Amino acid sequence: MQSTTDPASLHARLSALFAGAFGFPAASIQNLRADGSDRKLYRLIGGDGTTAVGVFGPEPEENRAFLSYSRSLRLAGLPVPEIYAADEAAGIYLEEDLGDVTLFDLLSQMRTGSQFPEEVIPFYHRVLRLLPQVQVRGGAVIDYSVAWPHPEFDRHAMMWDLNYFKYHFLKLAQIPFHEGRLEEDFGRLCDFLLTADRSHFLYRDFQSRNIMVRNGEPWLIDYQGGRRGALPYDVASLLFDAKAAIPPALRQQMVEEYLDALEELVPVDRAEFRYQFRGFAVVRILQAMGAYGYRGWFQRKEHFLTSIPYALANITQLFADGLPVELPEITKALAAAVIHCQALNEGKEEGRAVTDPSPQSSATAQGLPERGLTVHITSFSYKRGGYPADGTGHGGGFVFDCRSLHNPGRYPEYKSLTGKDRAVVEFLEREKEVEKFWQDVCGLAQRSVAAYLGRGFSDISLAFGCTGGQHRSVYFAERLGDYLGKHFPAAIVEVRHRESGNWPSAGGVQS
Repeated sequence: MQSTTDPASLHARLSALFAGAFGFPAASIQNLRADGSDRKLYRLIGGDGTTAVGVFGPEPEENRAFLSYSRSLRLAGLPVPEIYAADEAAGIYLEEDLGDVTLFDLLSQMRTGSQFPEEVIPFYHRVLRLLPQVQVRGGAVIDYSVAWPHPEFDRHAMMWDLNYFKYHFLKLAQIPFHEGRLEEDFGRLCDFLLTADRSHFLYRDFQSRNIMVRNGEPWLIDYQGGRRGALPYDVASLLFDAKAAIPPALRQQMVEEYLDALEELVPVDRAEFRYQFRGFAVVRILQAMGAYGYRGWFQRKEHFLTSIPYALANITQLFADGLPVELPEITKALAAAVIHCQALNEGKEEGRAVTDPSPQSSATAQGLPERGLTVHITSFSYKRGGYPADGTGHGGGFVFDCRSLHNPGRYPEYKSLTGKDRAVVEFLEREKEVEKFWQDVCGLAQRSVAAYLGRGFSDISLAFGCTGGQHRSVYFAERLGDYLGKHFPAAIVEVRHRESGNWPSAGGVQS
């Protein structure tokens, strides 16, 4: 397999795959983001509007699992993307374009505060009724010989997940714990989990960002890590999805909805399922916390860190309600993590003691605001009045100067466009310095918004300036507004383009 990830080379290969599948070339290729993955995703668009998603995956066995699972699940009549073409030697394939809206996007759009929106509950019910079909009917046709990276959620896989939590969350966050006693807890938890039946398909990452919404119906993606395992795991993955923040009472109702659907396929001992469910919720949340630490602290994708307070709120509630197995060292470590998280949110080197580590002990421990935060994002021109005024009187935030970046406004074809137009977006996203600038901005912004939410502040301002306030500053304001809106559903995000009244219909303003 050629390992090059050069964009031009990938575009050429994917274009050739597209032409072979559809009989005509792609007219354009757009970058898509896959923040939690090492894969590269693109949308290829034909001249007649035909679209497909092109994927480059650096891990051949992961690609093989996804392609095999997709074909099997599709033949079983389940809503997964069709595979149009694949070049496994090159690590690329084309799949059906399911759009851009995930279940998490839908939830974020409908949520107006900390309350879970009533309008999205029926959609969750549809997803929970679909899940048993995937696990049982899909599991009956899956070829587990291609499972990646392990064919079964057995003791080895469980310990990998638990050690992921230990090394990438506890150790990276410098949370104190006793190695021997922690290993004993891990062993007890595995012993309990291994009492569950493991004869069905375990999707592995069944959460709101991996469920697409197209024409009001759920479609499934990112199941390449699936393997044979226990049914409760995927239910826990969805219902303890960190930022979804599903209320406990509603979560219990959703479990019953799932069990109603499951009973149509296989005999179910409801009491036994509920008993096992809590243990699988623990291992799932601990694994997710390890992922947040690895992606956030180690890989420097800092937006993953914003999920940690929500995960802590979920797992401390589980422990407070009682577990089917004693886990004293994990309990102590999580209590220390709550204090650590609170200290970070308050912007201190050391946090004040928290006597009650449950999520109800403070709003900051949950990562939720005590009162609303409005994020004011503005694009502006340095030539037309300079820095934007702070109308809130708060004074907190940042101003970012975009003028060091390559300027699309210098070229005639972009003069009548703005940073909201696709052509300008593609121009800027081809520039390596733009992505470096974005990563710096994103890190500062997400840390500050998380801290302001945790401390109950009401306003924060973030502004982007360029020469004319039309291209670069507008691009970054739009991108940051979209990012913060998705990752901080408890905040109100307002985007304003101060110079929009001066934007030309053709020519005249240089950004």
